[in-house]
Amino acid sequence: MKFAVVVFPGSNCDHDAYHAVKHVLGHDTDFLWHKETSLKGADAVILPGGFSYGDYLRTGAVARFSPIMQVVARFAAEGGPVLGICNGFQILQEAGLLDGAMLRNRSLKFRCEAVRVRVERADTPFTNLCQAGQLLTLPIAHGDGNFYAPTDVLERLERNGQVVFRYVNAEGEPTPDGNPNGSLDNIAGICNEARNVVALMPHPERACESLLGSVDGRLILDSVVATIRTGANTAETVGWAFRAGGLEQRPRPT
Repeated sequence: MKFAVVVFPGSNCDHDAYHAVKHVLGHDTDFLWHKETSLKGADAVILPGGFSYGDYLRTGAVARFSPIMQVVARFAAEGGPVLGICNGFQILQEAGLLDGAMLRNRSLKFRCEAVRVRVERADTPFTNLCQAGQLLTLPIAHGDGNFYAPTDVLERLERNGQVVFRYVNAEGEPTPDGNPNGSLDNIAGICNEARNVVALMPHPERACESLLGSVDGRLILDSVVATIRTGANTAETVGWAFRAGGLEQRPRPT
């Protein structure tokens, strides 16, 4: 099994993601420079956090034009599992692989702290080891994580079950005090309609070792490992089955 961690100019959480999947989970992992035109056989792709291109224009707005994003888009269209973390989330939005946009945090302050999120959907390749309603403690570190989408898009995301993670308080309720950045509907992570592209603002790769205060992030990374190993994933419901070493297309169930 092989992971690819994409590196853009300015990425600063690429080594965190690499460490988590390579040294903590123990899987073959490659850094892929943004100018690459191949995923080099990766079974799963991670777009890490950081400040791609310095975020000088708009977070993720320039990174979407990197050559590797065409490859990532093709991989995603074929059902490959793609995880966006923080800036990776913003890049996927700018690239049109996920809905919505990120505004400045409502407080206009950079927030770096542990937050609590509730798993809303366990039927994605990155949450299938979780249970719906399960609470996870994960760190955030961002200034532009205020999820926004027009009302019709927001309603569609909710209707389709594409809200995967939601910020909650200690009791597990999506209240304003549990929302660190003002995101609409306390949204912390979403997926695409096919469910194989998932992104969240918290950093699961920084919560994979007890030394760091939480191992809840392992559930997210281990989920995709289980997906690839067993092929058991809801992606099959959209006509794709994940297999170690590649992807196999199947007829869409009726």
